Amino acid sequence: MGRRSELRKLNVRWLGSLPYSEALILQKGLKDSVSDEYNPYDYLLLLEHNNVITIGRTGDAKNLLFDRDQLQKKGIEFFETDRGGDVTFHGKGQLIGYPIMRLQDPKKVIPFVRSLEETIIKTLNSFDIDAFSKEDDTGVWTPKGKIASIGVKVSKWTTYHGFSLNIFDKLEGFNLINPCGNKDEKISAVHTFNKEISFDDVVNKLTSTFVDEFGYKDVGIQMSQFTPTQLKKHKKHEIDEMLDKGVFQKNNNIVPITIKGLLPDEPQRPEWMKVKANLGKDYRDLKNLISEKKLNTVCEEASCPNIYECWSMGTATFMIMGDTCTRACGFCDVNTGKPCDLDDLEPLRVAESVQTMELTHAVITSVNRDDLPDGGSNFFANTIDEVKRLNPSTSVEVLIPDFKGDRRAIDNIIEASPEVLNHNLETVPRLQREIRTAASYGRSLSLLQYAKDSAFLGKTKTGLIVGMGEEFEEVIAVLEDLSQINVDIVTIGQYLRPTAKHRPIHRYVEKEEFVKYKTIGESFGIPHIESGPLVRSSYHAKDSFASV
Repeated sequence: MGRRSELRKLNVRWLGSLPYSEALILQKGLKDSVSDEYNPYDYLLLLEHNNVITIGRTGDAKNLLFDRDQLQKKGIEFFETDRGGDVTFHGKGQLIGYPIMRLQDPKKVIPFVRSLEETIIKTLNSFDIDAFSKEDDTGVWTPKGKIASIGVKVSKWTTYHGFSLNIFDKLEGFNLINPCGNKDEKISAVHTFNKEISFDDVVNKLTSTFVDEFGYKDVGIQMSQFTPTQLKKHKKHEIDEMLDKGVFQKNNNIVPITIKGLLPDEPQRPEWMKVKANLGKDYRDLKNLISEKKLNTVCEEASCPNIYECWSMGTATFMIMGDTCTRACGFCDVNTGKPCDLDDLEPLRVAESVQTMELTHAVITSVNRDDLPDGGSNFFANTIDEVKRLNPSTSVEVLIPDFKGDRRAIDNIIEASPEVLNHNLETVPRLQREIRTAASYGRSLSLLQYAKDSAFLGKTKTGLIVGMGEEFEEVIAVLEDLSQINVDIVTIGQYLRPTAKHRPIHRYVEKEEFVKYKTIGESFGIPHIESGPLVRSSYHAKDSFASV
């Protein structure tokens, strides 16, 4: 396709599974940035959706064979969209591609669509699957039926929405619709022809084919981890099933052996990473206050190395809703288990402590409370309200979980009007599944974008921990993504293993590398980056907020 692709960088992101609504928020946010003619980036988002049916702006509702209530009972979402095309189904085992690209000529949508078709056809041909397009229709077909659908939208010279390619042959969802408006349309999948082709095989081949078809020279590829199902090529044998069931699993209660505090192959802690304990009067006074008010702080529960510095300065990060988390992330020292009941008086005690400490900037975080219907968001909002009621001149910063993507829960936080909304990415896409057990890179980006799209008037913030196995260029790629969704503040700090049972330290990042992250990230347009070995999410939070 003739366009100025060689002048722009293509960022390819495999995001894994992401609900349709969250992916759409992220798409539109990236589209707004890509549409700026001086922005150097295009994007190709690759992912899977949960069961969902969408219909294009000119689609015929009669092609939906069940009403919305029936779909809801079947666990299938339904969305009316602004893309082209009619009705289609998305589900597990289907590759979704969202190219977000600034066209040289926005009127040349048809050549763009034809190039998408060619990308899919060449990808299928590489697996010895005969595929073709039709002059009078949009999509890709095989001799056994349609295998890929395409529906796009162009706004401000920039494309979004995209294509779906059936890989697994679980096609029952198409029985709920007249696919693409054709009641006689037969549907096929990659596995209709060859079940040995894995999901990640298709993702990797389509990525390289897309790059060639559209003529990109500068390409950045970041892949989240694939699930075992997406990687599977062969039928499982009995031994595989036994391994899955944990028959040969090691006893997880055994604490790994350390020698002089180090796990095998861990590097020595450099002198500049060692912190001197300061147990002076200010530290003791704050510890007594926290104890008296029966409060928790992330400083203690997460074993923060800056506790002596911050507490000696009279600052702390309050952790609400108990000290036990419903998730078990590989880097975190907070307890995991069944949480306690909520304490209705805790918001008031937090507010009184802020008042006693005379804080001008208060930071509040929480454990994950996936056991609660709203994830604890209303309790979080009540705490913000109480702090503001007793401390009207104090700015409030919150570090929130992802609430499983529940937009109503996030709205509860936004409507309480904190000055800073922080939600941490923690690590690069490739390491997400290892390190953040129930979270995802795509969901976190979507949450931060959602805050920007809403009535939220404050600043958005996120944080990364380095030294867990990531590469320098992977961190830079994350900073590129954060600049495209207009995050205001980023923190980057060194990972310190809390106990021998936690993820080993891969390396100690040199001070000079932290300086590079700050310099490069701010050159991308991120207003403020706090980057250093001992930096944590709330480190110098007041100063960071003041700087933007």
